Amino acid sequence: MPHQSAVLPGHDPSDTRLRRRAEAEYLEMPGLKLTAAQASRFWHLDEAASATLLDAMVADGFLYRVRDGAYVLLSAR
Repeated sequence: MPHQSAVLPGHDPSDTRLRRRAEAEYLEMPGLKLTAAQASRFWHLDEAASATLLDAMVADGFLYRVRDGAYVLLSAR
């Protein structure tokens, strides 16, 4: 369930606060496995913004994208 400090739709996915929040969610729940569509609902973003955020986290070596398209914490695979 998302925290009450939800991100507003259309929020810039490169925003540092959003990135820190997403990282914190994955660190607090190491088994978290989200698709871009699920992440968009979880963080109240549009799906494209979620995909951009998650792909940036993959590029930085924080997340890994599994075969089914979901994103998981790199150390959790």
